[in-house]
Amino acid sequence: MTVSVEKNGSVWTVIHNRPEARNAMDPQSADELTALFLEFDADDTASVAVLYGEGGAFCAGWDLKYAATLEDGAVDALDIPRDARGDNGSAIPRGPLGPSRLELDKPVIAAIAGPAVAGGMELGLWCDFRVMQEDAYFGVYCRRWGIPLIDGGTVRLPRMVGMGRAQEIIQTGRKVPAQECLRIGLCEYVVANGKARQKAEEIAQDIARFPQECMRADRRSAYRQWGLSVREGLIGEWYNSRDVFAAEGRAGAGRFSSGLGRHGDFDKIS
Repeated sequence: MTVSVEKNGSVWTVIHNRPEARNAMDPQSADELTALFLEFDADDTASVAVLYGEGGAFCAGWDLKYAATLEDGAVDALDIPRDARGDNGSAIPRGPLGPSRLELDKPVIAAIAGPAVAGGMELGLWCDFRVMQEDAYFGVYCRRWGIPLIDGGTVRLPRMVGMGRAQEIIQTGRKVPAQECLRIGLCEYVVANGKARQKAEEIAQDIARFPQECMRADRRSAYRQWGLSVREGLIGEWYNSRDVFAAEGRAGAGRFSSGLGRHGDFDKIS
């Protein structure tokens, strides 16, 4: 097993542990990560996940020593049917980096130390948001070897930073340090070395405290509005969220009326 999980209440920390390969992704790790995230998404007791690479590297990308052994046609097993629609991605072949094609209904936070390059960058972009250590960095390092971005990098990167900046990062393959990532919107926090996992888990615990049906509805709507007109987005938002008030909002309003959470207090909410 190269993948493990540590559970603290409803927060799962998913750990990829191939430090000898800087957590490059081999088929075993990709299968284990995919299965574990599907288990997380289906578990009613789980709310938020943190993805972390053990040993000082988030992920150095696809294991090129493995990729070099592939024969012609071997990648056909990873093909996505052109008409694939609908589910959370579990019905199609996994991505080379594992869960990169999944669309979960629960948040995943990336805790990034050291390199998150090539497919490792794509795996980081798959997460909802990113906590990077000062020594962490992104980069399309596979540019050197003719390995394309096939785990969502050409889709997610332009949506995060804009087309021009995404094309510059994609085409040059250069190193993008943590502070630059923070400045251009590729990560949301930069912390001291050795603190990325701790910070990500703290944020995960905060998120897990909230009413989860409402949180997931808002998260889902934010993802689904891509490519829609404002009017279509508004309609989608309404029908995605209209029943949440009955499920959670009325009770939450009652707790506020009883005196909890006044003046922006996020500590006393239940």
